[in-house]
Amino acid sequence: QVQVVDSGGGLLQAGGSLRLSCAASGRTVSSYAMGWFRQAPEREREFVAGISRSGDITDYADSVKGRFTISRDNAKNTVYLQMNSLKPEDTAVYYCAAGFTVNIVAVLTTSRVYDYWGQGTQVTVSS
Repeated sequence: QVQVVDSGGGLLQAGGSLRLSCAASGRTVSSYAMGWFRQAPEREREFVAGISRSGDITDYADSVKGRFTISRDNAKNTVYLQMNSLKPEDTAVYYCAAGFTVNIVAVLTTSRVYDYWGQGTQVTVSS
């Protein structure tokens, strides 16, 4: 089993930057692709960014491409989401997730294939 704890959210003005962290613990964390999702009030949870087990392959939602960067440090069992040029529409609860896969270069983009989820961290961007 894998435990996932996400943190780093906050309140900031549009144009600012924030880095979210996701600490994963448990056996063979490196066997999991990792991802970030977000959910705004009255909206469906949506994919934001994903990273492969190897850390070499990433994917992003069109709405965040060029502004957000996902990375992982397998030695520290930690995944990061660097968010730059934040906009009010980025306001949401952000969730980190771990999905088991045997493919070291696979990036998982749909929530149903993820096995473990963090508790969520609130990001609020004011205009």
